[in-house]
Amino acid sequence: MEEKHLDIKIFGKVQGVGFREFIKERAIEFGINGTVRNNEKGYVEVEAEGEEDSLSNFVEECRKGSNWAEVIDVKTEDGKMKNYSSFSIMM
Repeated sequence: MEEKHLDIKIFGKVQGVGFREFIKERAIEFGINGTVRNNEKGYVEVEAEGEEDSLSNFVEECRKGSNWAEVIDVKTEDGKMKNYSSFSIMM
C-alpha cells in the first residue's frame, strides 16, 4: 500500500500535559513516522507519514486525546512526503 504524508494541527488543552509523548506512543503503535512539536500559538503540530489506514487510525487517536488533554479540533492536510525513518518529538 502506498504511503502518504499528513500535516496535522491539534487544538485545545494540548500543551503542558504530556500530549507530545502520547502522540509519539500512538504513532509508534500505528507504524507512523514523522514529528510532533508544540506551536507557539498553543496548538500541537504533527507531520505524519504512513499507510492510509494507519494514518486514519492515528488521526482518530489524535481526536480522542489523552487522559490529560482536551482536544477541541483536529485539522489535517495532505503534504509532500519527507520520508521520515522514525517518529521524533521536536523541541
